[in-house]
Amino acid sequence: MDIKDIQNLIKFVSKAEVSEVKYKTKDFEITIKTPLAGSEVAYAQPAVYHTAPQQVAAAPVQAATPAAAPAQAEAASDDSKYVTIKSPMIGTFYRKPSPDKDVFVNVGDEVSVGKTVCVIEAMKLFNQIESEVSGIVKILVDDATPVEYDQPLFLVDPS
Repeated sequence: MDIKDIQNLIKFVSKAEVSEVKYKTKDFEITIKTPLAGSEVAYAQPAVYHTAPQQVAAAPVQAATPAAAPAQAEAASDDSKYVTIKSPMIGTFYRKPSPDKDVFVNVGDEVSVGKTVCVIEAMKLFNQIESEVSGIVKILVDDATPVEYDQPLFLVDPS
């Protein structure tokens, strides 16, 4: 069972409104417990496994190719003129208000202050995230993916 299957199982269990589900196969076992009305909930952050390998791999690449460092510095200076819209919470990022509707914004769309640019679902509540500047330049997160607190979602050109 891969991580996508586990995430889908968790979503299914939360929508089914059951308190506990056990899934067991010959070589795999998982138990999912959900809170019932009024019970206290403790949440654990999943470990991010891909960060350490990326840091280890980045050092040899930069040492082996000195031309990579100026290119990275140039890309960072290009992004410095943009304003970053960050996630104010942990949840699931959605570009659409619902599956049958159009996306809030696309790359290059002109947005005004207060226009909704995305929705973040946290504990079955959909929180609208609004722009504080105009001109969407780049969308940094894929639709229907989990986001962390303070994770960059959009780069906006304020000019």
